[in-house]
Formats: sequence, structure tokens, C-alpha cells
Amino acid sequence: MINLSYMFRSRHWVLLLFMVFSFTTTSAQQQLYPKPYGVLPTENHLRWHEMESYVLIHFTPTTFENKEWGYGDADPAIFNPKQFDAQQIVNAAKAGGFKGVVFVAKHHDGFALWPTKTTAYNISKSPWKDGKGDMVKEFAQASKKAGMQFGVYCSPWDRNHPGYGTAAYVTDYRNQLRELYTNYGELFITWFDGANGGDGYYGGANEKRNIDRTTYYGWDSTWSLVRTLQPKAVIFSDMGDVRWVGNEHGHAAETSWATFTPVPTDGNTVAVPGEMKYDNSPGGTRNGEFWKPAECDVPLRPGWFYHPDQDKRVKTPAQLLDLYFKSVGRGGNLDLGLSPDTRGLLHDNDVESLKAFGEILKETFAENLVKKASISASNVRGDNKLFSADKLIDANRYSYWATDDDVTKAELLLEWKEPQTFNVIRLRENIKLGQRIEKLAVDIMSSGLWKQVGEATSIGANRLIRLPATVKTDRLRIRILESPVSLALSDIGVFRAPDSIPDPSYAKIRGKAGIDRSGWKLVESTPAKPGQVTIDMGQAYSVKAFTYQPQAGQTAFAATSYEWQVSVDGKNWKTVSEGEFSNIKANPIEQLVVLKKPEQVRYFRFIGKNDGEVRAGISGLGAIEE
Repeated sequence: MINLSYMFRSRHWVLLLFMVFSFTTTSAQQQLYPKPYGVLPTENHLRWHEMESYVLIHFTPTTFENKEWGYGDADPAIFNPKQFDAQQIVNAAKAGGFKGVVFVAKHHDGFALWPTKTTAYNISKSPWKDGKGDMVKEFAQASKKAGMQFGVYCSPWDRNHPGYGTAAYVTDYRNQLRELYTNYGELFITWFDGANGGDGYYGGANEKRNIDRTTYYGWDSTWSLVRTLQPKAVIFSDMGDVRWVGNEHGHAAETSWATFTPVPTDGNTVAVPGEMKYDNSPGGTRNGEFWKPAECDVPLRPGWFYHPDQDKRVKTPAQLLDLYFKSVGRGGNLDLGLSPDTRGLLHDNDVESLKAFGEILKETFAENLVKKASISASNVRGDNKLFSADKLIDANRYSYWATDDDVTKAELLLEWKEPQTFNVIRLRENIKLGQRIEKLAVDIMSSGLWKQVGEATSIGANRLIRLPATVKTDRLRIRILESPVSLALSDIGVFRAPDSIPDPSYAKIRGKAGIDRSGWKLVESTPAKPGQVTIDMGQAYSVKAFTYQPQAGQTAFAATSYEWQVSVDGKNWKTVSEGEFSNIKANPIEQLVVLKKPEQVRYFRFIGKNDGEVRAGISGLGAIEE
């Protein structure tokens, strides 16, 4: 007789043992890999991080007006770049080592550089190519030919559109985005900024129009166009996938987190483009709510648009390399502004600087000295080859060395058979597991003793540690000192950048210096008009230009518009220049105002206005002799 009870019990225990075994195996498998830490990047983020740098091209009728921001009233007839060559501009960017092109399809002046159906104020009304041209298309094609990625910026603010400030404009704006996102191939980025609302032409109304930035654009609905039409593109914006770094100097903070929690301005419950506190933008937010790495934007020249008087003020290759280390080298991306001239070409000085910079990058990163080294680690997760230190020097950006869960401090040792000479250390975390490391130190063996030569805080997608001096050693040690969780480092690179970089030819040619200010006297400055200052230069000069420097750290009080009056005797005055300082709050550099013709001047009066009132922070005023 068969004992069914015994068989049932046997099957029960077999099933129980199988469940226990499966649970144990699953638990062991879960513990094999480090747990992710904090918020994580998307696939779009990963592609963006891997790009590292791209350019932003400004070219509209504003270029032909020699202005920084167009008012929206320029006649399309002035836009006729007879030698325009998108390929020359794109190739110059590629020579500089940049991986992508973002074209300003429409700036604040409202002039659309493609034959849009949404506004008559577009390129078809210009004489360029007899009104049959499409500049967005030409840049998209040139980028593709050069093997570079392409993106577009269409300004939310439109100083020409008569309906700006109404729902009608938002409809037109979204239709502009649909055209751009549908007709020009795959985009790697869609670019938005916070310049929204203010004075403009507005179809002839010539008035100031304010909008509620928190609601007017319906950003969720507007950005849904990107998600639908360009799903592989990141959104650059204060509240997009990629954040503005908070300045136009081109660099992030020394400690820079890819995670970020936006904070709205006082009185608002939501942060939107143009209505956000930017104090934390350069450094991000440790353990922030979103993965929003920093884009570090900066123009190659002092301004974003071409100005002839800036031809000798193009950033040098040495300056560009410094910006690269402070942007790409701090986990962000560098976005460099390029500005074609009225021919439709980059100036020779711009091309020269880009080419030299690209050659320096190639020279610096041509040889990774770790390929010659043996590498070891003080701890390897589970003593498993899957996480060995060798993963740090392979070609896979996302293979990684990892430590046990309870090991948050560790050391890596690189050893060479012969001493190596270097001055740059590159470190990368596997950001698919989050941004983890908070502090580390770099040591070399010198005369039989360890000597610290560098340090860093945040690592993230990319960290470049530029040593204070070039060193020579056969042993290099990385000490990871602080991390809230186990380590997951994916890359170590050791390189040598040039010890010195000569200035290009244009930087060796200097114009006349400003007039010596040691004998100047302040004639007038009253608390009632803090933006109005009168200066006696002590004698008469033939003046061709004036300069204004806003107060550092006080951009809210920078003069947004100006008037310069001059006099020979201090009694009879005339206005010689007036206008606006476009974008000065975001880019508070010294402003140069060139007069229409040289003037005889002993006394000059600067009247700076902020939001229409005579009130402006003034750090310095200057005059330049003919």
C-alpha cells in the first residue's frame, strides 16, 4: 500500500528546498552588483555627456546692425551674407574638437532663418538667395557632412511678433517648433533660455510687454513637442534635462554635481525658465531631485554676435583650454558661441583660435599613459574579476572597478617600468550607478616618499585634474577619501598637456589703451541718480569709444541701457551715443561703445538705466583715444 501522506510531505520539502535555494541564489545575484545611488541619468543624458562639447551659432539681421540683441525692427533687406558658407563655419568648429552644432534658428529679434509659415518676418523676405534660402537646412546638412550632431534654438521671446504676450503667439511659437523638429532630421538637443518679455518692436507697437513666465508658455505642453517629435534630444533649459550653469563665463564650480533641485524665485511656487534662483546652478545640488548636469555656455568673443571691434578680443587657445578643464573637466559640457560676420563666414582670427585649440586637445589626449602601467586596488568587490581595477584602463566607458558595500574609502596604484611625465589626471564614475565620490587625493612617488600633487571633490561623468606643475614619476596613487556608498569608478587617464601655449598672431596686436584715469576727477554723482556720473578728464582728448564695467556680483543692478554725453567746457553738452546693453545681466563683462565718429571730449557724462530708471551699479568707466 502506497503511503500518500509520505509522498505529499516529500514533495512539500522538495518544493520548500527549491524555494529556499532560489531565494538564496537570487539574493546573492542582487548583491553581486552595487546598488545605484540617487537619481540616475537617462540614455539621452548619457549620449549628451559623451559629446562633451558643441557650439552655438548666432547669425541674424542683428549681425548687420552691429548689435547684441535685435529690437525686432530690422528690415529683412539688410540680411544678405553674400559669401555665406555653413561648411566653413561647421568645419572650423570640428577642427576645434567640438562634436555638435546648435544653430539659432530664431533669436529674440523674431527673424526666422527658415521659410516658416508662422510669420512673414523670415528669411524668404531677405535678398539672400533671392528669398529662396533656408539657413537651418544648410547648417543641418553641413553638420551631417562633417559628422557632427545638430540641434536648434528657437527663442521663446519674439520682439517682432505683434501678438507677443497673447495666446496667439504661443500657438505660432509651438508651430515654429513643430517645423524645426520635423523638417531637419534628428536633433541631439533643443535649446531654450529664460529671456522672455520686455521691450520690442512688436509689429510697430514699440512698447514693453511683460508676461507671466510661470504660465505663459505652458512649458509642459511646449516641451511635449520635443518628447514626441525628437525623442532622442535632450532639452536645455533651467527646468530641462540639462541646466544652465548660471553664468556665461563658461565654467562650472570646482565642486559640481549633476544632480540638481531647482528653486523658484521668491513669490513663485514653481521654477521656470527665467524665474529661478541661480545661486546653486554652478555647483548643482548634492543628492538633488533630478539629474540635470550643467551646460557651460560662453562666446568665443566677448559678445554672442559678431562685432568688428572684437576681432582682436577672440579667446586664445590657452583661454579655451582653461575653459575646457573648468567645464568638461568638471562633469559638464562646454557650449562655445560662434558668430559669423556680415560675409557669412567666421573671421580668420576665430578660425585660427579654434584650429589651434583643437590641435592642443589632440596633443593632450593623444596618449593615455595608463596603457603602459600596471594597476592594482586596495579592495575589489567580492574579489570578483568583474570589478577588477583593470576595468579602469579598458576601452569601455561603463565597465568599472567597484568596492564592497562597506568600503567607501580605497586606494588605486599605477606603476610603470620607467618614469612617466604628465600633468593631467582624468577620472570617470560609472554614472549609470549615480554620482558617488565626494573627495579624493592624487599622490606621486618622489625621492622614495609619497607626495600629494592634486585633489578633487565631485567626479561624475568626467573629472580632469590639472596638476599645478608637470611631474615625472614611476608610481601614481589615487586615494578616494569620501563617499556615502561603495565606489564605482569606470576610468582613469593620465595625460600631458603642453606646458606653455603661445598666443596666436591676432592676440599680439593690441589697439590703443584706454586714456590714463589717474588725473580724472568726479564732478557729479548724486544719491538721487545713482546711475549718473560726470567725469572731468583734466584735458581734452579725441575720443573714439567709451567703456562701462558693471559691479561684480551685482548683476541685478547692471545698466541695461545707457546714454553718453560729452562736453569740452563742462557747460555745453551733447549726446553722442545711446542704446541698450543686451544680455548684460547674464554676461556682465566690460561693455565697449564705439562712437559714430571721434569726438573732442574733456568732460563726459554716463547715464545708466536699469528697468527704465536712472540707477545702475558702476564698477568702472573708461574712454579710448582715437
